Amino acid sequence: MSLFKHGRYSGYLRPFSYLIDLSIINGIAILYLFKDQYALILSVFISLGWVLLSLYSKFYEVYRYTRPVNILSLILKQLILFLLFVFAFSGLYYELNIYPKPIFNYTLSCFLIITILKFAVYYLLQKFRVSFGGNYRSTVILGLNKKTVALEKFFKMNPEYGYSHKMTFNPKNKTFILKDTFEYILNEGIDEIYCSISEHTNAQIADIVDFADNNLKILKFIPDSKEIYSKKLRYEYYDYIPVLTLRTIPLEDSVNMILKRVFDIVFSSFVIVFVLSWLTPIIALFIKLESKGPVFFKQSRNGFNYKEFDCYKFRSMMPNKDAHLYQATRGDQRITKVGRFIRKTSMDELPQFFNVLFGDMSVVGPRPHMVSHTNMYAKKIDKFMVRHFVKPGITGLAQTSGFRGEVETDIDIIGRVKYDIFYIENWSLILDVKIIIQTFINAVQGEDKAY
Repeated sequence: MSLFKHGRYSGYLRPFSYLIDLSIINGIAILYLFKDQYALILSVFISLGWVLLSLYSKFYEVYRYTRPVNILSLILKQLILFLLFVFAFSGLYYELNIYPKPIFNYTLSCFLIITILKFAVYYLLQKFRVSFGGNYRSTVILGLNKKTVALEKFFKMNPEYGYSHKMTFNPKNKTFILKDTFEYILNEGIDEIYCSISEHTNAQIADIVDFADNNLKILKFIPDSKEIYSKKLRYEYYDYIPVLTLRTIPLEDSVNMILKRVFDIVFSSFVIVFVLSWLTPIIALFIKLESKGPVFFKQSRNGFNYKEFDCYKFRSMMPNKDAHLYQATRGDQRITKVGRFIRKTSMDELPQFFNVLFGDMSVVGPRPHMVSHTNMYAKKIDKFMVRHFVKPGITGLAQTSGFRGEVETDIDIIGRVKYDIFYIENWSLILDVKIIIQTFINAVQGEDKAY
């Protein structure tokens, strides 16, 4: 086994590229454009313009299977847009006296360096994959036809793309059993499943989709004339082979990850400094006066990619050995008087803003469950594991939609999973803000299941 990372994606490459490119465009601006009194304004404008233009042109959407000609096309598109942007800026701030020649020299210098670096990183990563076996993803193909044979050949003949192909299964073979295939995928630690639609029945495809969802495997389809589910499909090319990705998760995009993380840090820091700094001693005093035991309650829960972390709350119960096994129920005798109040107002959850600051949680996301409950629901609730594709949250869409608190029946957890999956597939910063506002309104008004 390689000592190097071979997960589903390399999350640090794109943010690192942004930082390098922004450093380049600002550094070269010192030589061609900056005037001392306007340096800050110019730096802010070109940095902001670069980021917005790159989002529009998809300049950083370069993947391991992207062809060099496509990278060059992205570079040219970004070059033209950025050149026009700098010209527009010079016209807006005419007092800077920036003339066309310095703008051309500046833009071309920026893109010459960025182009060299971009292709250097692209080819160095390919060399790294071939020479050291790092940054790879292990794959299997379900189906045997011309397209799957071509895809398998692509994986094996192009190790620089970082795919380690393990097995191609033939569904037409009499010995083929789908459950055995699933066991192989789990035992071999497969990262991505490529499925030919024409080789499988609708029932088999549904089983494959469920298996991938419940076991955190990336599933991609090799398309043909059959219809697929009405989902947001992403159409990609591996060389000249078309591949469809079934589930698009906005938070897998590095820009969205950074936006959400920055929002989490700012929001959690604000709550910690301006709310918890004075509220914690007051709550701690009341907790201590009523019962012996710690002020904070720590519990292991499952988070991003199913990893366990310690989730913190204000202690709302008498110390008891069943706290890690059983949820609070209506009329639960373990809950103290102070605990009943802080649970009703959701103040018991406030210490989780430290979890957010530490990076284990997000302000908004699927609520994390106790480890024992996660194991139970993963076995009996379809698609429950999809919730672990993103960080868990202090609040979430399911909680603001009536599915908070105790899980009294399977209907409760099924509804929670439905809303959580919708949130994961349709995330936006605006949606997060709406959920936070609704959570605050619900806390003020009081909720029936807040006990």
